[in-house]
Amino acid sequence: MKQLVDSFWRAAAYCLHPRVVWLSLLPLLLTGVLAAVLGYFFWESALIAVRSQLDAWSLTGSALDWLDAVGAGGLRTMITPLIVLALAVPLLVIVSLLIVALMMMPKLVELVAKRRFATLERRHGEPLWRGVLLSLGATLLALAALVISMPLWLVPPLVLLLPPLIWGWLSYRVMSFDALAEHASREERRELMREHRLPLLGIGIVTGYLGAAPALVWAVSAALLVFAPLLIVVSVWLYTLVFAFSALWFSHYCLAELQALRARRETAAALVPADVVDAAAAAAATPLLPPV
Repeated sequence: MKQLVDSFWRAAAYCLHPRVVWLSLLPLLLTGVLAAVLGYFFWESALIAVRSQLDAWSLTGSALDWLDAVGAGGLRTMITPLIVLALAVPLLVIVSLLIVALMMMPKLVELVAKRRFATLERRHGEPLWRGVLLSLGATLLALAALVISMPLWLVPPLVLLLPPLIWGWLSYRVMSFDALAEHASREERRELMREHRLPLLGIGIVTGYLGAAPALVWAVSAALLVFAPLLIVVSVWLYTLVFAFSALWFSHYCLAELQALRARRETAAALVPADVVDAAAAAAATPLLPPV
């Protein structure tokens, strides 16, 4: 628990570092351009498709008629754009997460290692291509879980639980791997992720709930859908900052635990009596004689 709190405050302080702020602008630029291009070419067609689908469903038609009956007909025009945005923003967030994992994460790990763990040996346990495959595979699984769980979001408590849990699991799988890939051997990484599975998953879930905070931009400004492209860019930048904080938190925690693991092993090796080591070496060097 002490290590979790310590790494949390260190990650929060690192978010104010000029290099971290600068790195957060690159995913913002890429996802902002992507959002602008998609909005320019597909916004109207997406609105028409969603509106026709809503009109075709008897349940949603009854709900819209009820809104008109209670004098809330103005909400009718807002529902369709909000549904389109609710479908578009998670895709942009996933793209942002992949950009953070592939472009920001190595630089953030390098920043943490250089400033705090300069003497920690780099054992290069995992190649880059394994990290890319892991990120893509975990992202596809998270997307599938989101799609499958969408009907459950209509149940009020579950909409507050399922998406953050899915984002938390995704962050845990991707960022734990990336934080240890450069410094830990494969055996060390597997041992740390096995022993610290619950704390690492806890970090992912907390950052998953923090990732829900940018949704407040839409809740506060739902009446300002004319600024939807700008709001998408702002929310994606907030998501990027949350992901940067998450990457820093995982980096501080994982590298500190890796350093502690190696210190424990060195201490255990130093406590082994010398005569035991000599006896083991002599036994290994003595050839086995065939039975008489």
